Amino acid sequence: MSGHSKWATTKHKKAAIDAKRGKLFAKLIKNIEVAARTGGGDPAGNPTLYDAIQKARKTSVPLDNIDRAVKRGSGAESGGADWQNITYEAYGPAGVAILIECLTDNRNRSASDVRIAVTRNGGTMADVGSVQRLFSRKGVVEVAKRQEGKEVTDLDLMEAALEADPEAINDEGESYEVICDPASLVAIRSAIQAAGFDYESAEVAFVPSFTAPITEAETARKLFKILDALDDCDDVQNVYSNEDVPEAIQAELADED
Repeated sequence: MSGHSKWATTKHKKAAIDAKRGKLFAKLIKNIEVAARTGGGDPAGNPTLYDAIQKARKTSVPLDNIDRAVKRGSGAESGGADWQNITYEAYGPAGVAILIECLTDNRNRSASDVRIAVTRNGGTMADVGSVQRLFSRKGVVEVAKRQEGKEVTDLDLMEAALEADPEAINDEGESYEVICDPASLVAIRSAIQAAGFDYESAEVAFVPSFTAPITEAETARKLFKILDALDDCDDVQNVYSNEDVPEAIQAELADED
């Protein structure tokens, strides 16, 4: 799962500072609208909404935008779209499995955009279920290592979350990911907060059961071209993949940016 996580983390950080900022904001706003529509507009009684707002605030989405999204989703203000969840499946080079989650108000547009992003960049669309079976739904809490001038360790997090039964703590470079059963997500996040640590995001995500090793820079380059194209699609909300790219290849590609 490290390949997916590092790609997603890199994309997240780049998006916060480059021209894709507006698209990232739109995706986070969609999350808030859907969470408010599903569980109500009070974050105190809707943990999914609470975490969606937290993620948006961490990415510097303006508070007015967040507030309006909550009101649209909960019905307190008109203008909310009827967002539908759709999942697409694909394969990239070296057999890398790609799972694509969309939030859309136009299924035909989403299907076309995803197919073009995949096939024009050398990937192939997959049969329904063939990729999804390679992933499991897990709760994922991201915690930055550096907080208020002190370094957070994996032992700190393990001690904080132990009673909430975390499954794993993964080192992702500048942050840790605490993996848990989806039903334990709120308990894990709350335990981390109660121990005095801040968290970057807490959400239910698809985690691969195994990784596909990438041994050549050109293969990684082709894969990231597909993932970038998908990330650029307006309706694509999340992209999960199971590549394992060595740090040396990641550094080589980073130097090309």
